[in-house]
Amino acid sequence: MGHEAYSCDIEECSGGHPEWHLKQDVTELLKIKWDMIIAFPPCTHLAVSGARYFEEKRKDGRQKQGIDFFMKFARADCEKIAIENPIGIMSTHFRKPDQIIQPYEFGHAERKSTCLWLKGLPKLRPTKIVEPVLHICGNGVVDSKWHYDTYNLPPKERAKERSKTFLGIAKAMAEQWGGLG
Repeated sequence: MGHEAYSCDIEECSGGHPEWHLKQDVTELLKIKWDMIIAFPPCTHLAVSGARYFEEKRKDGRQKQGIDFFMKFARADCEKIAIENPIGIMSTHFRKPDQIIQPYEFGHAERKSTCLWLKGLPKLRPTKIVEPVLHICGNGVVDSKWHYDTYNLPPKERAKERSKTFLGIAKAMAEQWGGLG
């Protein structure tokens, strides 16, 4: 979209463009003045999907560590910030999200409630609303196919697959926020 954009993670680049990927802890980079920050902090210790482990995670400090990391983005010295995370404890530990989006609003026939906390950015406008396709799991639970398909993956690979941003959402972010001056 005509902007110099970088991904940053302690993991290897998975987007096919390692020249635009900074493999390092983002903490030091948050000391730099950026035009915009779109953050995807790990949700492992924050999402309601793991609520049954919250007590253990509070006791051993993992949940506080997750909250503190999330808040580094919220407090960053930047005029335009978007923080993405699933429904979880940040609605009470920080504030309610500005917007909750779904992949099916951006051309993907999937459900995945995704919260956006915004600073200096408008809410994303849906680009292509489609009907979500649901799958009935063996235990009778109705779920999106992409989520169901990851059940049999090893835990680390499953977490990585489930944390990926749907392309339609990423494209909407680039198109709708990329041109803001």
